[in-house]
Amino acid sequence: METIATRVVGPQDGKAGFLGSIGVRFMVDGDDSGGGFSLVEHPMSPRALAAPLHRHLREDEYSYVLEGRVGALLGDDVVIGAPGDLIFKPRNQWHTFWNAGDEPARLLEIISPAGFERFFHELVDLGGVAQAEPRVLGELCARYELEMDPGSVPGLLERFGLRIGEPQA
Repeated sequence: METIATRVVGPQDGKAGFLGSIGVRFMVDGDDSGGGFSLVEHPMSPRALAAPLHRHLREDEYSYVLEGRVGALLGDDVVIGAPGDLIFKPRNQWHTFWNAGDEPARLLEIISPAGFERFFHELVDLGGVAQAEPRVLGELCARYELEMDPGSVPGLLERFGLRIGEPQA
């Protein structure tokens, strides 16, 4: 059995990037956890939509709200999480999430099993969802067994009073 080195991930540690509407900071990759999970932080500007409607065919996601208010559409259900709340987004369920407040929000995203964090790495390199060429984004989604509906964005922005976010310092 391989031993993973002990370490502390500080508040400024880990590669950070921008996914096109929210940020991402890589904290624990699958290699660090033996493949069991990955952990990323998502800083979100006020009223920022995180992503188009999408669903994961391989992973469950758990969003732990650190600051601000985070909304999520899970199937037909709308929920709002506050600091200390955990929002569970099971695989195979269409969902999205957003900053539901007028102040910045931050959450920890636990992804299980690990592997999907590599999608975020690749998306950062492409400049985010909005900058990625549609064919390339489609290929990326297919590789990670992610179904995404980019056409859902205008309706989500209008329905929840959101906007495309900007990088947070």
